[in-house]
Amino acid sequence: MSDQLETATLGGGCFWCTEAALEQLAGVESVTSGYAGGHVENPTYKQVCSGNTGHAEVVQVAFDPDVIAYDKLLEAFFEVHDPTQLNRQGPDVGSQYRSIVLYHDEDQRAVAEAYIDALDEEYDDDVVTELERLETFHRAEEHHQNYFAKNPNDAYCTFHAKPKMEKVREKFEAKVAK
Repeated sequence: MSDQLETATLGGGCFWCTEAALEQLAGVESVTSGYAGGHVENPTYKQVCSGNTGHAEVVQVAFDPDVIAYDKLLEAFFEVHDPTQLNRQGPDVGSQYRSIVLYHDEDQRAVAEAYIDALDEEYDDDVVTELERLETFHRAEEHHQNYFAKNPNDAYCTFHAKPKMEKVREKFEAKVAK
């Protein structure tokens, strides 16, 4: 175990789904839902959903790099969303649901850029994932934190978050926390 946790900030559709999928990975210490990439200070969920703030729904992942490397975290992230969909994931439509990696340092930028380039070669359609330096992360309102855990029977969670969680468990079985 590392003495130092690292942080990744990722957006791939609804943050409820991304949070639920990634938090089950071994080495992930916490996942916080929030907003990034926009131009409004302290945006609310309602403002972000309007599509007028420039923010994406994102998760901020605190992880132990000795247990799960950043590239493996990216692999799980890209497994649970479609990086070829512009401004949408499943039923969620708008720029707030775009695919985005917000890097924290140059090492993350280089790893993410290489990963996105490799994905672009794999897909028939262009990968539209944005890659930007994280400027500011705004924590989402408390009722959005751990939403799936608090609302496992919510219809949206049942149809969208649960399959993403199952996909991570299946594909990353060795990396899922016991």
